[in-house]
Amino acid sequence: MQLRDALDDYKRHAGDGTRFPGERRTVSGRFSGGDGRLVHVGDDGELRDFGYPLTGRTGLVRSRIGLAVGDEVTWLDEADTTQRYVGDTALVETVHETPRATVTRHDVTLGDAHLTRAAVEFDGASSGDDGAEDGGDDGAAVDPADASLVVYARFAPDGRDDRVGQLRYDDAVEVYHADEHDFLASATGFADLRGQLPTTFPELLADDPTELPRDRDGDRYEEERLSGEVIADVPFDDGVATVATLLTDRAETDREAARERLDALFADHDDVDALADAAADALPAVPESAPARESVVADLRVLSLLSAPSGLRIAGPDFDPYYEHSGGYGYTWFRDDAEISGFLLGAADAVDLDLDDWHARSAEMYVATQRPDGSWPHRVWPRDGALAPGWANARIEDGPDVDYQADQTGSVVAYLARAREAGVDVEGLDSTLVAALAGLDRTLEPDGRPVVCQNAWEDSAGRFAHTAATFLEAYSELGRHGAGLAVDALDDPDAVPGAASLPDDLAAHARDRAREVYDALDDLWVPERGCYAVRETLAGGIDDRLDSATLGLAAAHRSFDALGAAGDGSGAGGAVDEERLDRLVSHVETVVDGLSHETDDIAGLIRYEGDGWRRADQLSEKVWTVSTAWGANACAELAALLAAHDDPRAAEMTARARDLLAHVSPGGSLCEPTTYLPEQYFDDGTPDSATPLGWPHAIRLATVALLDDELPQFADAATADD
Repeated sequence: MQLRDALDDYKRHAGDGTRFPGERRTVSGRFSGGDGRLVHVGDDGELRDFGYPLTGRTGLVRSRIGLAVGDEVTWLDEADTTQRYVGDTALVETVHETPRATVTRHDVTLGDAHLTRAAVEFDGASSGDDGAEDGGDDGAAVDPADASLVVYARFAPDGRDDRVGQLRYDDAVEVYHADEHDFLASATGFADLRGQLPTTFPELLADDPTELPRDRDGDRYEEERLSGEVIADVPFDDGVATVATLLTDRAETDREAARERLDALFADHDDVDALADAAADALPAVPESAPARESVVADLRVLSLLSAPSGLRIAGPDFDPYYEHSGGYGYTWFRDDAEISGFLLGAADAVDLDLDDWHARSAEMYVATQRPDGSWPHRVWPRDGALAPGWANARIEDGPDVDYQADQTGSVVAYLARAREAGVDVEGLDSTLVAALAGLDRTLEPDGRPVVCQNAWEDSAGRFAHTAATFLEAYSELGRHGAGLAVDALDDPDAVPGAASLPDDLAAHARDRAREVYDALDDLWVPERGCYAVRETLAGGIDDRLDSATLGLAAAHRSFDALGAAGDGSGAGGAVDEERLDRLVSHVETVVDGLSHETDDIAGLIRYEGDGWRRADQLSEKVWTVSTAWGANACAELAALLAAHDDPRAAEMTARARDLLAHVSPGGSLCEPTTYLPEQYFDDGTPDSATPLGWPHAIRLATVALLDDELPQFADAATADD
């Protein structure tokens, strides 16, 4: 998205009650992707690249596709359109019903290339009332030889819309600035090819948005080659036209190699079956016997789409790169990413998924991105782990460490400890865990709770219950799976603050720390509300609002329980006592009931009491899919914990989990027809913000697996009484 596009959208949506002007929304349409490149196929057929964070290449920032018959062009984004995924793949089928013909498109992204195959089927005769207008004087059928596919594409190589040039060939055009060279090519060549000036300054300053592309301007020959905008007429061959875009870096792919790759793509993918086969190879296979299979397929598709070749993931497609209404989404947060990795690790065996490569790549990148003090930064670019723009990097900057999100480090540690136990073999894993343990210790206060820092929602500071939950889980997983860890795994213990003072038995030390955090959580219990407080404030008071992030306590206590009552990892009994079980049940019920919000159009959980973010004209808090899925998962985790203690409340908690899961499952009010989970919803059912958001998809997958694998005995349990 370039500034020109943001201003155009601002003109179109300023004053809208549920659309924030200046954004590039993806709440409708579907993505295709693979090996980093991420292309959005709008529900009207527009193609746009969202893969810059994943690959460093900007690619397409705007496009339109039309059907030309003679001199008349019908833009497909103005036609009645339906869209679907083909099978389990990320191959997108879009059917446009124009007055003259049906155009069926298949779009797929394969590595750094995107293919669009358009098949046209003309009506037998003109559909117009007046044959002279639509089909000739006698209303006769259109001659396919008079038709072509019109492709308007605007590229922004190296993220630039200035100082861009074009090189033209018989069947391709190359758009370039410096390093990034983007290609548009046709399997049938071009009947016509021209450039176009971008939106001019007078057009930008006008009150009304500018409709593009413009008609040909013969007086601007030089300038039309000095832009990223291209309009091509592509001939049909037996009713089919196929075009491709290819994003390259000149240091990696020279011009000849790029054109050869385009030729090979056209030759190897000359029909829909070949496109579908290629798309299927990009995603993990899901067994037919998988529980809630449609949901599982959708979740793996989304998580694959959001992944860089490195293994790190963006939180979601970046719909607001200018930070007009958010802080951006096209980055890797270690909180989201490590939680997703943990959910995938736990669900893989339960659902019989082969995700070993995913697990290893995640672990490798967490090892590579750890800071010298054992922590992880706020957010990074997923393509290479380089530090990305953020506002919570206090441990890198001078001054106090308040603007640090300690829960992110806790989430990474919990995943890496589980991965170690699962046999994920990554160089440097043990030294990373030792350094991380030292880092956790340095951010744990003597009273057993983490230091003052930022919260999971990144909008306040204090000593949070959710942060304590991630520490409890991290210490517990290290205590369970840390056998053999030793300080001498570090090349230089003195270079890691606090490492030299660690004891010899690190697993036992982690278990002791877990017990400290477990006991310290009593400080946050609010008996009047029957729940844990969201935080201790900077002034030392207790903030007793309900917050869905505190639902993380359920999974954390289940990890702690696995240490065993004796705290020696033997598994003899459970480490969670009866009073704590009662408090957890009360807490989860109070939070779920207190944050539940239902309208005629949606039902789910709000993020926290008093949440005012992105409300627009809405007076109440918005429903979030993350919070709703988290509620389902917390109920399922707590049900499993209760079942391990032979507590009959497990059945009721399982029923709650299934009820909440239904809201975010296909067919639920918070799941779009695309199977995507947007981050948020307005009360009228309008989806908003990053779509799809990876975190709730991973939570949904994990909850489906947990309910099927560990709680099948409660599948027919009655819903809890109100």
